[in-house]
Amino acid sequence: MTSPVQYEPKLSVIVPAFNEEATVAEVVQSLLRVRSLQEVIVVDDASTDGTFSVLEALQPTTPQLRLLRHPRNMGKTAALKTGFAASVGEIVIVQDADLEYDPAEIQDVIQPILDGVADVVYGSRFLVRKAARVLYYYHYLANKTLTCFSNLLTNVNFSDVETGYKAFRGDIIRDMIITSSGFGFEIEVTAKICKLECACFEVPISYYGRTYHQGKKIGVRDGIAAFWYVLRYNLFTSLKDSFHTLSSPSILEQSRTKWAAKPESQTHQGTSRSS
Repeated sequence: MTSPVQYEPKLSVIVPAFNEEATVAEVVQSLLRVRSLQEVIVVDDASTDGTFSVLEALQPTTPQLRLLRHPRNMGKTAALKTGFAASVGEIVIVQDADLEYDPAEIQDVIQPILDGVADVVYGSRFLVRKAARVLYYYHYLANKTLTCFSNLLTNVNFSDVETGYKAFRGDIIRDMIITSSGFGFEIEVTAKICKLECACFEVPISYYGRTYHQGKKIGVRDGIAAFWYVLRYNLFTSLKDSFHTLSSPSILEQSRTKWAAKPESQTHQGTSRSS
């Protein structure tokens, strides 16, 4: 007598992309090898190179790929908002389109959620040192200072709030009210999951950073804005203004109980969509 197959939550991967013609196809192909993948949602943020054409060419043979496009460049946070709203997976993770993060490590990042112990998981570049390209010391210093500043206000000891790998229970991230712009998402989401008292974990990841010559986009203004966002979302934004329906930790606990009771027979099918 065989035992029933244990149900495993399906995964949505959100890929914000702006002028990533050289790498976006490889990213998508790598993501297709991730276990329990339901959909890869690539949000093209009005790229001016061939990014969108590359993605369109992939669609006929990639049913898991959903392609969305902004009519004008709106920034990474706006692209993520579009992707989150369109997602249906029970777990949602962010994947950059530039191969600074290895899709082969996604399973490690989402495992605490699969194990039922985490609501949110950050992939840390500093928690335990794995393969990491040695690059700008000023970026490292700014990141550590920003992480420390954020931790002082959230009272949560993250080691890398600016990491690109962030995984969530889908109901949490789709319920979040996101109002920042540019690269503000990293700080905003950290403040809001801490307000909600989410069970947060970190796992070590590799990091294959790019130089500015290779296409790195974050700059000094983004760093300065991030410090303002730490103050704004920790001190001047209430929990009620952070989520549509998950307005208290007790409601989160109720949703956690329901989320953990998914039937083994439940299945999902990936879809293909363009707009």
